[in-house]
Amino acid sequence: MKLNKILVNSIVATVLSLNLQAKVTMPAIFTDGMVLQQESKVPIWGSTDKKSKPVYVTTSWDNKKYTVQADAQGKFKLSLETPKFGGPFELTIDDGQKLTLKDVMIGEVWLCSGQSNMDMRMAGRIADPVENTLEASIVAPNQGIRTFNIAITMKGQPQTDCSGSWKHANIETIPDFSAVAYYFARKINEVIGMPVGVILASCGGSRLEAWMSPDGVAPFKEDPTVKYQSALYNGMIAPIAGYGIRGCLWYQGEANTDAAESYAKLFPAMVTDWRNIWRQGDFPFYYAQIAPFNYGDKKNSAYLRDVQRKCLDIIPSSGMVCLMDIGDAHTIHPKEKKQVGERFAYLALGKAYGKKGFPTTGPLYKSMQIEGDKVTLTFDEIGIGMTSFRRHITDFEIAGEDKKFYPAQVRFGKDFLTLIVSSARVPKPVAVRYGFKNYVKGTLFNMAGLPASSFRTDEW
Repeated sequence: MKLNKILVNSIVATVLSLNLQAKVTMPAIFTDGMVLQQESKVPIWGSTDKKSKPVYVTTSWDNKKYTVQADAQGKFKLSLETPKFGGPFELTIDDGQKLTLKDVMIGEVWLCSGQSNMDMRMAGRIADPVENTLEASIVAPNQGIRTFNIAITMKGQPQTDCSGSWKHANIETIPDFSAVAYYFARKINEVIGMPVGVILASCGGSRLEAWMSPDGVAPFKEDPTVKYQSALYNGMIAPIAGYGIRGCLWYQGEANTDAAESYAKLFPAMVTDWRNIWRQGDFPFYYAQIAPFNYGDKKNSAYLRDVQRKCLDIIPSSGMVCLMDIGDAHTIHPKEKKQVGERFAYLALGKAYGKKGFPTTGPLYKSMQIEGDKVTLTFDEIGIGMTSFRRHITDFEIAGEDKKFYPAQVRFGKDFLTLIVSSARVPKPVAVRYGFKNYVKGTLFNMAGLPASSFRTDEW
């Protein structure tokens, strides 16, 4: 009997020991304070020491229990059904030893990515200030806005985890987060009244191809202008790829102004690449047209801006923020980040959330009609009409068949719905351009105050 008792105790001790050794490990994106996309089937994934064994996941919002089998390496992945927005909730992952994620909110999640203008923190940096920093940062804690900042990481192979943590938006955290992403989240939260989670994956000076997956960039590897392939995707996007999101905000392009022709192919391919990886269909993808800046005589960034404009017709469920009025001749980093973030919000509110009664972006060139020595231009996204706010309209040029452009005279057509462009030096016009230089200060707007995109009617 005594021997049997010892044997039983030994077995019990062994079982308890195994349970204690069992350990669930979740990527950094799945931690306390996270925001999960509402009314979706959101993927979660992790690993356990108990290989080829079941893992149980319980959600407090509906007390539903899920079971998933870990594979031979201990990895597991499953999808959870989320309700309408709310919280805080808890999420428990159990492989014999429970891991409980607390303070989980259900709401709207947006991925914000790009280069330095997306990365620019609310507090700014030396020589590059951001307007309204103090006013925006010194606010009451907002439980409805959560931020996740992925540390800049470049890798040769796709990674499974990243460095970052979910934080509440408050006086201490706002200054060290993307100004554009925060202003966007604040406006969305204010208008729709739901929790908003913003995930920041950005890196100053980065080229677009660095954000494409190895498979996505493969068709372009022989292009000599394509550099730093997949380095940032591997380190910063791969670890979160598939996390449930509503959509993506993208502010990048300055680093690719030397290769606008390649960008015309790379950008739509990158969007398709990410959408294929996320497996959420054509989620909203909104991007900022780069702001005017004096790049010098070596390159004309207007060609890159024009590529971005034309991509609206190529990329499904896309939208573009126009920034022709806030460029700075002396810095590539305009200080008006509030305008950028809120213009992103206007796009999302109108397109993704179905709000009505306002244009979602500035005037976009639509068509031209030539009558004698005059060209009549029509635009989309003008709302009730266009305006120059009673200032002189500048930076329009007109050309004939000789392809020589001359400054143009511009006036509004009937009801301010069209523009009429002409020049005494061009009796037989064939093409018009607007703002087609490195640096200009936009002078054409819709009545909502959103600036028109630069454009050209030619393909010269």
